[in-house]
Amino acid sequence: MSNQQKSNKSATERLREQRLREEKAEKTRRRVVLGVASAVVVALAAGVAIVVSQHSGGSSAAAGPVVAPANTSGPDGTVITYGKADAKHTLKIYEDFRCPICERLETTDGKTVQQLADNGTYKIEYHLATFLDANLGGKGSHNALAAAGAALNEGTDKFKQFHDVLYANQPDERTDGFGDVNHLLDLAGKVPGLKTDAFVKAVKDGTYAPWAAKVSQAFNDSGVSGTPTLMLDGKTLNVFDGSGTPVSPEQYQALVQQTVSAG
Repeated sequence: MSNQQKSNKSATERLREQRLREEKAEKTRRRVVLGVASAVVVALAAGVAIVVSQHSGGSSAAAGPVVAPANTSGPDGTVITYGKADAKHTLKIYEDFRCPICERLETTDGKTVQQLADNGTYKIEYHLATFLDANLGGKGSHNALAAAGAALNEGTDKFKQFHDVLYANQPDERTDGFGDVNHLLDLAGKVPGLKTDAFVKAVKDGTYAPWAAKVSQAFNDSGVSGTPTLMLDGKTLNVFDGSGTPVSPEQYQALVQQTVSAG
């Protein structure tokens, strides 16, 4: 092989190696953007679209004594129950206020989920997470949960209305919009009668921040791998189709009826 041929081969190999390095760097960049900046991994586990937590720890540090809001239930007051206490069936909902897939499900089926609780088909138990703070950085999930605790202290209905307002006004998960307490208070103004002096003080003082950390840890200990997850009487509901789109309200009602009848 001539020196010229060797030189050409060397140049070709260098170009190929450079191209491979660039392709590898681009793939890495995309993984960082998708896995860290958005931190959303969409899976179809038993037909349920979930945001998988890449962090097993708790939420943002919250100093001070644990003060549970009024109207809590479950171990250490970490469960929020909505609906008729004597409802025969129980729907457990696992979600994170920063989770965009939770928002997608709430937007599509939220009203129907509530209607079936209001008519006594089931009661809802909310199990709330804050792992997206760890995945994405910031404290929006934790702050939103603490503010939701302040709303719960005002009443279960106030919690549910504030819960719905948070999802209806959910910021891009990368912006940590809920990290701003004043923004949360502005959103609370959309719930009639919620912004009492006690509510505003509790949100500003972070009264329920330690409780929110307790709730988050209970989620981490639950064995549920991500959000949103819905379980009716212990059976996981497949509320997303094969493409990750939430089922229609009619399909959701049929799924609930089928699960209840089978039980």
